[in-house]
Amino acid sequence: MPDEHPTLQTERLTLRRFQLTDVDDVVAFANDEEWQRYLPLPYPYERVHGEQFVAESFLKDWKSHPTFAIVLDDTVIGGINLSVDKRRQTAEMGYSIARKHWGNGYATEATHAVVNWAFEEFCLAKIHAVAIVDNKRSWRVMERIGMTREGVLRSEVPGTDSSQRHDMVYYGILREEWER
Repeated sequence: MPDEHPTLQTERLTLRRFQLTDVDDVVAFANDEEWQRYLPLPYPYERVHGEQFVAESFLKDWKSHPTFAIVLDDTVIGGINLSVDKRRQTAEMGYSIARKHWGNGYATEATHAVVNWAFEEFCLAKIHAVAIVDNKRSWRVMERIGMTREGVLRSEVPGTDSSQRHDMVYYGILREEWER
């Protein structure tokens, strides 16, 4: 059974539950159009959206939807969440990092820590993640932590323009691959 709201520490980051005091940090990085290109969020992203996001992270059952704030030097620079399917012993992971912190290895460091924690805490057989085909930075994060590209989900999500849709790449890692 998972620890209630654990805090994970990496070499440079703290991964913890979101707090009400994180709203300003969330609004600051979520208001970046380039960052939002890969996520279905409202633009402009207003304070009420940040408050709703943080509140929802509290309301979700931590044992099936843990959500971590990624904290660097007391500032939230992103988030990681899991959707755990206990029956299938799998989880889908989602993550994001503020654009000004792209290219520093923070997403790789944070996802590595969460995958390690999730395999142990939930006794999972597999963890997977998806990204819009154009989001090659996200592919690289998944590959760096040992995930294998398993396929492409065609026309999976709508684009910002109602006439376009995006393919998603699907990556996964099995417990036995992680333990090697």
